Amino acid sequence: MTGPEIVVADITTLDVDAIVNAAHETLAPGGGVCGAIHAAAGPRLAEACAALGGCAAGDAKITAGFDLPARHVIHAVGPVYRGGGDGEPQLLASCYRRSLELAESGGLASIAFPCISTGIFGYPADDAAAVALEVIGAWLRGGLSPRRVICCCFAAQDAQTYRNRVAGTPG
Repeated sequence: MTGPEIVVADITTLDVDAIVNAAHETLAPGGGVCGAIHAAAGPRLAEACAALGGCAAGDAKITAGFDLPARHVIHAVGPVYRGGGDGEPQLLASCYRRSLELAESGGLASIAFPCISTGIFGYPADDAAAVALEVIGAWLRGGLSPRRVICCCFAAQDAQTYRNRVAGTPG
C-alpha cells in the first residue's frame, strides 16, 4: 500500500494499535479531538500526560490508551498556523513523522491520525492534508511499520479533502 486508508469516524472508537491525539504543548485535556480522546480514555490518560512534562510543536510522545479500544495514544503537537511562513509545514510534517517513528519503535502495526492542526490551530485543511499525505505516503513506500495507516476524519468534508488530494485534485 502506498497511501493511507481514509475514513469518516470517531477516532476514539477505532480498534488500532495507536490513535494520534492532536495535542497542545502542555498535553493537557482540551477541546476537539483532544477532549474526545481524553474523555473516552478516562482520567488516567491526563495523569500519564502530566507525567510527560509537555511536548514541543513538531514532536510527539506516547502513552497507554487506557479505556480506549486503541492500546496506545500518540500525542502529536502540530503548529498553530500563522500564514505558512513560520515553518508550519515543516513542523506539521515532523509531528506526523515522529508519530510514525514512535509507532515503529513500539512495534505497532496500525495507527490512526486525526486532521492535525486544522481545528483551533487554524491550519487550512487542504494544505494540512497535503502535508499529512506526503509524509504518510513516503513512510509507506519505505516499507516501514506501521503498515496500516488511517487518516480518520470526523467530518465527511475533511475525508473528501484527503481523497481529492490522493486523486491529485486539491481543494
